[in-house]
This record gives sequence, C-alpha cells and structure tokens, in this order.
Amino acid sequence: MEVTTLKAMDRIENPKKVRDAGFIPGVLNGPGTTSASVQFETKALNKIVMKHGLNAKVWVESGAEKKFGFIKEVQTHPVERKIIHVAIQLVSKDQEVKMQLPITFSGSSELEPRFLHVHVNKSEIEVVGKVALMPDMIVVDVSGKEAEDTITATDFHLPAEIKILDAEHEVYATIKAVREVIVEEAEAAAPAE
Repeated sequence: MEVTTLKAMDRIENPKKVRDAGFIPGVLNGPGTTSASVQFETKALNKIVMKHGLNAKVWVESGAEKKFGFIKEVQTHPVERKIIHVAIQLVSKDQEVKMQLPITFSGSSELEPRFLHVHVNKSEIEVVGKVALMPDMIVVDVSGKEAEDTITATDFHLPAEIKILDAEHEVYATIKAVREVIVEEAEAAAPAE
C-alpha cells in the first residue's frame, strides 16, 4: 500500500483568498482537539486524491515536521466539482480508526456481453482497524459473477485485523440481468381504433 507525501503550509488568510491564490485550504486535526489551518498545492493534492482516493493515507510535511495521517473529509464545489477544502486526521500508524471505505466493482465490462450488470445497493463500507493496514478503497472483481449473485463482506478479502462494522449479512451489490424493452413493430404501427 503506497503512502504519499503532501506538503502543508501554514494558513493565515481566509479560505476564499487561499483559493483565489491557487491553493486548497485545509485543516490538520491532531490528537485530541488540536487542529491547525493549512493550505495545500492544488495540483499535488488533486493528484493524490485521483490516484489514491478520498481516504488516502499521507505523510504531511509541515515546516520541519513530518506526520502520518489520512484524508478524513473532502469538500467539493457543488457545480464545478473542484476540491475546495480538505481535512486531514493525523494519527500514529498503529492507531485504530473508524472509516468509510469506498467500494469499486471491477470487471463489470466482462458482464455486459452476458447481458448482466452490477446493481449497487451500498457504495461504502464502515470499518475499524489500524491505519497502516487500512486500504484506500475496497476493490471487488465481479467479472466471474452470474445473475442474482450478491456481493457481501466475504467478497472483500480484508486483512483479519480490520473489522467490518456494517450488518453481518449486508448486501452491497447484486448482479442483475439486463432487461430490454422491445416494442413489437406491429404493435407500434397498429392503427388506433
């Protein structure tokens, strides 16, 4: 699991001025109630989020200090979908945290020739475990699934040290047959009586 470094600079300006200057405002939440207002380079932060997801684990460089953490919250602009604020939770690597991990269903293109698709019931899973063992996202291969197969926690293959907090028999997705509505040409062309 790759961990990246993100440079944080102290922030004294309000968030709007920071964004106007080409940076993304954010906050570093330390243990307890400690927090610090910071700003990040837009390009560097966007690259990390695109590659590692919204729960990416990062080393945060702030001045001469380097601390470990994970992205806890990302706020995006409602229209432009750009990141406008980020909160990073600083933790020790062996600290236990509760997180919502996004679920990605890979291999769905292989279902299409068989007229199947993934019907997603829930796109995240709530887990608790040590930060160092926590994946950025859950990837489930659905390419070999058949109609009416379900995706449950047994499909996630998480390390034993990570505990799933969702209901035991939660169904995250179901493989469904694609139903095509075919209108008979004769019915469509029939004259109205």
